Amino acid sequence: MSAVRELKAQLKPPSMQARRLLLDPAIHEEFTRLKNLVEEKEKELKEKQDTISALSFTPQSKMGKMLMAKCRTLQEENEEIGNLASEGKMHELAMQLALQKSQNAELRSQFEGLHKHMEGLTNDVERSNEMALILQEKLEEKDQEIERLKNEAQQKSVIEEEKEEKTDPAPIQKERDEEMIDGETNN
Repeated sequence: MSAVRELKAQLKPPSMQARRLLLDPAIHEEFTRLKNLVEEKEKELKEKQDTISALSFTPQSKMGKMLMAKCRTLQEENEEIGNLASEGKMHELAMQLALQKSQNAELRSQFEGLHKHMEGLTNDVERSNEMALILQEKLEEKDQEIERLKNEAQQKSVIEEEKEEKTDPAPIQKERDEEMIDGETNN
């Protein structure tokens, strides 16, 4: 038994000796290199195993059946999501259509109101134009009447002057003399 203990003691160095070995830079570097090498080899092994399993894939294999079932469920889920999305879009479009219809109805009623107002204004303008034509015709008639009255008044004044000249020539001569006197004094 003592031989076994001695062998164990030789195989298991004391903790201080192990620490010294790990603190040695050369040993530490070698340990790190070996650790990285083991990690790389494990990655390569996993890649090789994945490649082998991919090459052995068939729809009848256990893995193939699982993948096909998963694909079917994903496809069904996609169809359901697509239906829900299209229903949501349809609802949104229906709401937009209803909003547009209400806006169109409001605009139509406003347009009809404006159209009635414009018809009223057009009628007012037509009546105003007719009234302006009537007033213009009356004005022309009045202008003609004024012109006629002026002519009559002028003719009467000419006739009266002629009568006055025939009846009393002295006042006319007297006026002419006064005009001449005024003209000489001004010069």
